[in-house]
Amino acid sequence: MGNRLVVIGGDAAGMSAASKVRREQPGREIIVFEKSHYTSYSACGIPYFISETIPAVQQLIVRSPEEFKNKYNINVFTQHKVTQVDTENKRVKVVNLAGQKEFWQEYDQLLIATGGKAFCPDVPGYGADGIFGISTLKSGIKVEHFIEHEKPKHAVIVGGGYIGLEMAEALLIRGLKVTIINRSAQVMNTLDPDMGGKISCAIHKLGIALYCGETLKGFKSENNRVTAVISDKQEIACDMVILGMGSSPNTDFLESSGIELGIKNAIKVNASMQTNIPDVWAAGDCTETLNLVSKKQFYIALGTVANKTGLVAGSNLAGEKVVFPGVVGTAVCKICSYEVARTGLREKELKDLNIEYITGIIDSKTRAHYYPGAKDITVKLLAEKNSGRLLGGQIIGEEGAAKRIDVLATALTHNLTLQNIIDLDLSYAPPFSPVWDPVQTAARALIKDI
Repeated sequence: MGNRLVVIGGDAAGMSAASKVRREQPGREIIVFEKSHYTSYSACGIPYFISETIPAVQQLIVRSPEEFKNKYNINVFTQHKVTQVDTENKRVKVVNLAGQKEFWQEYDQLLIATGGKAFCPDVPGYGADGIFGISTLKSGIKVEHFIEHEKPKHAVIVGGGYIGLEMAEALLIRGLKVTIINRSAQVMNTLDPDMGGKISCAIHKLGIALYCGETLKGFKSENNRVTAVISDKQEIACDMVILGMGSSPNTDFLESSGIELGIKNAIKVNASMQTNIPDVWAAGDCTETLNLVSKKQFYIALGTVANKTGLVAGSNLAGEKVVFPGVVGTAVCKICSYEVARTGLREKELKDLNIEYITGIIDSKTRAHYYPGAKDITVKLLAEKNSGRLLGGQIIGEEGAAKRIDVLATALTHNLTLQNIIDLDLSYAPPFSPVWDPVQTAARALIKDI
């Protein structure tokens, strides 16, 4: 086996892998191509930089290209975009975006970690100034610069998922009027409709205009500056647009590579993060992932998954035998004082899998009811009808609510039942929880239906 490792993508998955290989193989040649200006940054922190909760963009950068070169001897080439992978001749075509110079780079082993890209349908007016997708640190910097210098008054967010809600909070903090349009009948379609409806109510309470069941049709502009968003039901005047319609794997450049793609054109990999092509690995938001509850492959773009799969890929590239078991789909977000969390499967997914299930919702408090600062929390659990095995959970509440989802994620990972959850020795003191934690209260209520 040759010595040269080429990595496409210099963020979470790519640099986790490269760093692992360097630790295990100090003499290995490692080359990284990254199309943006930055490496190893927290994409999840971008909304909080835009809101100025995080005052300096440098706080989001874990390691710079210079640090990777000087401290770790990893050659990172920023503003270098890979446009083609030739697996037969083990080489990649690279464009230097700064000088528009094109060249081929040979590899002995290749890791693809190109992440995801902000989704937007091909609609009229998409190229106007003031329309932003949030997918890279550079895109976040552009949004912050636009707010600072152009002083927009009214922003429309297209999409009511994680990015949409987090950006709504950021723009509210910056003093903008905010409108959300969402194609689905509810925001947060990773939740069941009854729980998503609670988030919609919370959004209205924050003073955000919310229009669900509307499809984006295009944008209006004057002098190439966006002036309105057009849906299938109305036209909304604005001077800024954020696209929060989710992301898709950044894999278009692999079309002629022979690398097998799957769900949403994400790269198919085995548990060692290997593709179907010898000496080619992939990790992060450009790959499929195994759902441990459904036992099926799915696509999920999360920083936690990217870092873990990057480490697994790097371990195998360095000669170790490591596997990535999969995930249960745990995610959290917040919009102002409201926290949202979910894990496992939704009702629709269970129906599609023909799994008989029971479900229940309880309302409780984040602390003992008599302790100052106790906030409302709603917990929904889904369990297998006969066995009581946990299948999914969703939580909505205020401070102290969302991180309780980790108890349920642990239960899902280890196939625990409702009774197992009830029996857990969870911590208790009035400032932190009622004597029965809300997740256990939900399990107690639901187990009656077994």
